[in-house]
Amino acid sequence: MIRIDNIWLALGASDLRKGMDSLLGQVVQHCTGGAAKHSAYIFANRSATRLKVLVYDGAGLWLCSRRLQSGRFVWPQGEAGSLPMTAEQLSWLVVGAPWQHVAAPHAITQV
Repeated sequence: MIRIDNIWLALGASDLRKGMDSLLGQVVQHCTGGAAKHSAYIFANRSATRLKVLVYDGAGLWLCSRRLQSGRFVWPQGEAGSLPMTAEQLSWLVVGAPWQHVAAPHAITQV
């Protein structure tokens, strides 16, 4: 399996006709300044009916795509930038569920 420690959702619409080099360019420009080891970057087309996930495993890039048979992916509003996600949120996103309602892990505080 591919190890993924960090997940970033790329805000705005992406041209998913592009390949991994163009999507990597978007990562450099809008997300984190460069692909980080064991990180996944998620992109959607304008109508949010297709996703592409670019994964950098430290040795190379993986490019995965997903299309729902019906409906749309729940995609946040925004023009550029990125949004961190949890693995659980990603699991909800790829099935078309409202992933924003899945809470991010809370920091543990000592009393």
